[in-house]
Formats: sequence, C-alpha cells, structure tokens
Amino acid sequence: MKEKIEVEGATVDFYKYNDNGIEVYEFDTSRCGPPEPMVNAMAGLKLIDGPNKKLVMINHKKPMGLLEKIGENYNISDRKLDDGRVALEFTYKEGESEKANLNDASCHG
Repeated sequence: MKEKIEVEGATVDFYKYNDNGIEVYEFDTSRCGPPEPMVNAMAGLKLIDGPNKKLVMINHKKPMGLLEKIGENYNISDRKLDDGRVALEFTYKEGESEKANLNDASCHG
C-alpha cells in the first residue's frame, strides 16, 4: 500500500511503499516544467542511503540534465510507460551515491 510522505524540499507528492523488501519512494513530475523534475529528484535521492531503497521518478521524458549530473552516482534504469511517460528507477551504488552533490538542483538542460 502506498503511503503519502513528506519530503524536505519537494514540490510534488511523494509516496512510500514496500516491494519485496525494498523500500520504494515514488513521485510524478510528468506535468511539471523545469526545474521541478530536477528539484524533486534531488530531494528524493537524499532518501536513497542504502541498497534496500529505491527511488522511482515518473516524468514526461528522460531528464537528461539530471542524468548528466548524478548518472555516475546511482544505478539508473528506465522504462517507457503505456501512456508515453517514462519511469526511472534510481538505486544505491556502493561508494558512489555518497559522492553525489544533491544540493545543486539547478537545471542546465
């Protein structure tokens, strides 16, 4: 069951649920314009502090500026949804996630 949670710095609703022992945080910025997808992704990524957590971002397209900024710091997979939106999954990358600069939510692309 999805539970609505408060996430510091977020401008959209975040939800938390459990998927086979993995704590999943999810948000949807598919109706938002820049810089909201970046701002919310950075806020959500702060929650991913171990291998048993993942962040799911629903967006209208792949957020290239975000991926360029933190792509080396997380394992990232994406899939196209039936309605054309994109779901990105961010998971913890040992030794790299700690290095991500999650305070710079400016969007350059």
